[in-house]
Amino acid sequence: MSQDASTGPAAPTPDRATAALADAVREIERHVAAGGWDGPVRVFALVGTARALEAEPDLAGQLPAQVVAAAAKDPHHLTSVEQEGLPDAPALEDLLGSLTWPPTVDGAAVVVERVVLPPSAEEGMPSDPDEALAYLMGHPERQDVRLAVAVLRDGPAWC
Repeated sequence: MSQDASTGPAAPTPDRATAALADAVREIERHVAAGGWDGPVRVFALVGTARALEAEPDLAGQLPAQVVAAAAKDPHHLTSVEQEGLPDAPALEDLLGSLTWPPTVDGAAVVVERVVLPPSAEEGMPSDPDEALAYLMGHPERQDVRLAVAVLRDGPAWC
């Protein structure tokens, strides 16, 4: 790993599978961001594009030409498929624990939005859930964040 005095240690170069996963996460985040804020949890299956095209050649007509071209160049290229009709779940962990995919799905991605406050804000938070929500939403140091996280079955992950 090299180091530059102005920027610190250089990040390691990801392998091709991880780089393809990072590309998929960026694409998913752009897609979700186009819908604005205050969206629900969104879940995506990740499928190897080249393998999907080989299994279903008609898929090429449904995908943008640049996606088909990218898959021809990079066997690690991934296509994301949004999962609609997700079951109701009391928490994100419960939702994710209830989902399964066939072996043809290489991984999954999830996008969530959260409100982040500094730890010092906990001191003044009311215990009543409705008052706590109003406190969070009106806090001057509130930051809205969107997290897009993905993992492949064989280990690589990206956020």
